[in-house]
Amino acid sequence: MGVITIESSDLEIKLPDPRHAPADGPIAYGGQLTTARLIEAYTKGIFPWYENDASPILWWSPDPRALIKISDFKASRSLRRKIKSNYFNFSVDTAFEDVITNCQDIPRNGSRKTWITPKMKRAYCKLHHQGYAHSFETWLNGDLVGGLYGISLGNWFFGESMFSLKSDASKAALFVMIRQLKEWSFEWIDCQVMNPHLYSLGARDIRRTAYLDLLAQNKISQTRNFKWLLV
Repeated sequence: MGVITIESSDLEIKLPDPRHAPADGPIAYGGQLTTARLIEAYTKGIFPWYENDASPILWWSPDPRALIKISDFKASRSLRRKIKSNYFNFSVDTAFEDVITNCQDIPRNGSRKTWITPKMKRAYCKLHHQGYAHSFETWLNGDLVGGLYGISLGNWFFGESMFSLKSDASKAALFVMIRQLKEWSFEWIDCQVMNPHLYSLGARDIRRTAYLDLLAQNKISQTRNFKWLLV
C-alpha cells in the first residue's frame, strides 16, 4: 500500500488501515491535528510524529509496537518503598500543560530537538480540555519534578511522553497511573516505540498484527472523557 497524502483542508479522507502499511515509515502525510483526526488515529493504532510545524504532519504505525500489559506490571522494591514513604506527592490532571512543557524541554539523546511542536502542544492541550488527554504528576516539596501524559480511549492508555527532574519521579508517576488504571479495569498502555527506559519499566515489543488484534477489542464506548481524580 502506498503512503497517502491528506490535504490540510480535507477533513473527509480517512487514515488508512495500518495492517498494510510500511513497517518503518509513515503511513500518511499531511492533514490537521483536529480532535476528530487524533481520535480516529489512536483508535486505529496510528499516531502523529514529526519534527517541526513547517513540515507536513507524519502519521505512524510502527512494527513492532511497544506495550505494557497493566496486569503484569511489577514495580521495583526500592520504588515501592519510596512511594510508601510518602517521599513524593501525586496528582492527576492538575498540571497538564506544565507536564507537556517539561516533556517538550527535556533533551533527548543529547539533542535539544523535540517532536512536541507548538502545534502538537496546542492540539493535546485541547484534547485535555475535552477529557481525552490526561497527565499524572509527581511533586516534591511543592515542586513538579516528574510526570507523564497521554490519551485515554476505552480501556487503553496511549502514552505520549514523560519527564523526570528527580530520580524515580517519572517511574513513580507511572506506578501511580497503573495503580489507578487497574482500579478502572484498563488493560494496556501503548508505548509506541521501544527504548531502554521503557524496557526497564516493563514494556515489550509485539508484532503490529497482534497489536492491532488487541486494539480491536478495545471498548471505546467506555472512554472516561472527563477530568480524572486519584482514588
